[in-house]
Amino acid sequence: MNLKKFLMAGGLSMVLILGACGSGEEEASEEPATEEDSSASSGDVDAESIARDNCASCHGQDFSGGMGPALAGMSLSEDEFSEIVRNGQGQMPAFSEDQIKDEELSALYTFFSEQ
Repeated sequence: MNLKKFLMAGGLSMVLILGACGSGEEEASEEPATEEDSSASSGDVDAESIARDNCASCHGQDFSGGMGPALAGMSLSEDEFSEIVRNGQGQMPAFSEDQIKDEELSALYTFFSEQ
């Protein structure tokens, strides 16, 4: 029984680590983006893409919850949200500014609040 719990915890940890360690790299396009091509949700930041790349694996594809709590329509303040993302909480890993920039974090908060 203890082995089963150990394996489950190890598997969960691996999923969280792999989800948190996404490459964060985007392929460069040879053509400049036009306004028509832009899908940015806050200024030049595409919060939805950032959320899909970094949050959906734990918080659900529609951000209504999964292994992690729902983010869509969350009732946290922006400061509370930022604190949790930067420092982690429970099973959620911390995301440094190298992983998610402050302007991206702010755009994510706005994106989730408007869901």
